[in-house]
Amino acid sequence: MKNISLALALATAAGAAQAADMGAVDEPIKLAINEWTGQHVTTHVAGEMLKAAGYKVEYVTAGMLNQFQAIADGDIHATLEIWSSNVSDEYAKKVSEGTVVELGDLGLDAKEGIAYPAHVADLCPGLPAWEALKECAQTFATAETIPNGRLVDYPADWGTPGADRMTGLELPFKAVPAGSEGALITELRAATEKKSPLLITFWQPHWAMSAYDVKFVDLPPGEEACFTDASWGPNPNAVNDCDFSPSRIFKAGWNGLADKWPAAYEILSNYELAVEAQQPMMGAIDVDGGSVEEVVAAWMSDNEAAWRPVVDAATK
Repeated sequence: MKNISLALALATAAGAAQAADMGAVDEPIKLAINEWTGQHVTTHVAGEMLKAAGYKVEYVTAGMLNQFQAIADGDIHATLEIWSSNVSDEYAKKVSEGTVVELGDLGLDAKEGIAYPAHVADLCPGLPAWEALKECAQTFATAETIPNGRLVDYPADWGTPGADRMTGLELPFKAVPAGSEGALITELRAATEKKSPLLITFWQPHWAMSAYDVKFVDLPPGEEACFTDASWGPNPNAVNDCDFSPSRIFKAGWNGLADKWPAAYEILSNYELAVEAQQPMMGAIDVDGGSVEEVVAAWMSDNEAAWRPVVDAATK
C-alpha cells in the first residue's frame, strides 16, 4: 500500500494557519462506526490522526440512519463518511436545529446505482440499458419473488434506494434487503462463481467492483427534478424514475466539537481520503483477511507524508 499519492488533502499551505488549542485531551473523542468496510477504514484513519495529535479516541458502533440523535446529544462526536444519496431526514433536521454541524467533504469520488456482474449481460441481452430489464425480469426471479425478478437491495437500515428505482421505472422486480454489506458480497461472489443472474444495489469505491467485474445499469440521469416532479422522466406518474443523484460524501459532528477540542475539529474538518487510498485498504481487509486496525496502521506508517501535515497544521 505504498506510493499512494493524493491520499489526503493538506490542510493549509505551510505557515498559513495558527495552531489551535488542544482542548480536553483527557476526554476521549468518540467516532461513529457504521455498517460498511470503507467507513471503518475512513474512520480509523481519522482516529489514528487524532491519536497522533495527542487525543484519546473511542470507536462507537452506530447505525448509519440512527447515529444523528447520538451526535446531537454529544454521545458521539463525529461521523466521517455520510453518503448524500443515503442520508436520513433526521440528519437534515439536526443540522437545521444546529445540534449537528457539517465538517466538509471527504473527497471520495463515488457512485451508487443498480448493478450486475459482467456475465449477466449474456443472460439479459440489451444491458446495460435499463429498458432491457423489462424484458428479462423473470431471468432474475426466485421462489420468493416470482413472477417478478429479484433485486438485492441495501440492508434495510440503509434505506430503500433500489426499491425506489424499481417503483419509479415500473420495472417488474421485487427488492429484497440484504442483511449486511457482507451479504451483498456473498451474493456477488456466488453469482460470479455460478454464472447465475443477479441484480443488486451497489456502490463504488469498493474492492468488489473490480474483483467481480461489476457493471452499472444505465439509468436516466439522476437530476433533482426526478425526485420531486413526477412528470419528469420516463414514468409520468412517479418520482425516482432515474439513477441515483451524484453522491456527495461528507463528514459531520457534534456542535460542541470545535469548542471542546479545537485542534481535533480542525483535523477532522480538513481530513480527506482518496479512492486510491481507501479501496486497496478495503481489499486488504475483505479479501486478504487483515483486520481494520492492522491495515490502517500499515497505511499510516507507509504514508505519513500524506497525512502528517494535516495534523501538524492544527497542532503546531
